[in-house]
Amino acid sequence: MIQVPKVRVIDDEGENLGVMYTREAIEQANEKGLNLVEVSPNADPPVCKFLDVGKYRYEAQKKANLARKTQKTQDIKEVKMRPNIDTHDYDVKMRNVHKFIDNGDKVKITLRFRGREMAHQHLGMDLLKQVQDDVAEYAKVEAFPRLEGRQMLMVLAPK
Repeated sequence: MIQVPKVRVIDDEGENLGVMYTREAIEQANEKGLNLVEVSPNADPPVCKFLDVGKYRYEAQKKANLARKTQKTQDIKEVKMRPNIDTHDYDVKMRNVHKFIDNGDKVKITLRFRGREMAHQHLGMDLLKQVQDDVAEYAKVEAFPRLEGRQMLMVLAPK
């Protein structure tokens, strides 16, 4: 005995046409100028729908483009400091860090050492600890302070 596959069919308006033979469903779809598309293969019987495949792809592409347009990209902003920075300069830099974090961007803090300042790396580490404490309520440290050549780097990200 040959088993003929049956499918549950939904027309283009979303009406349930019931269970019918696959060949019969394909013929009905062709009469309307549409394609028979399987939407739920794991159901018993499988669910198929009358669709215009070209139009369906176009709509899906439009949705994907809209999603891409509305998504926020995260930039990395850089703030450069020196270990013996003045308090007012420090406040200005911290205002910028706060503004960048509020915009949803990551902030890379670069502390550049010149000449004999390399002998006093603890001052740079203290400054980065102070930055970390000042931004603790609205940002988290993504990359802890590390020394790369003559500069110390730290990356902050929004909470």
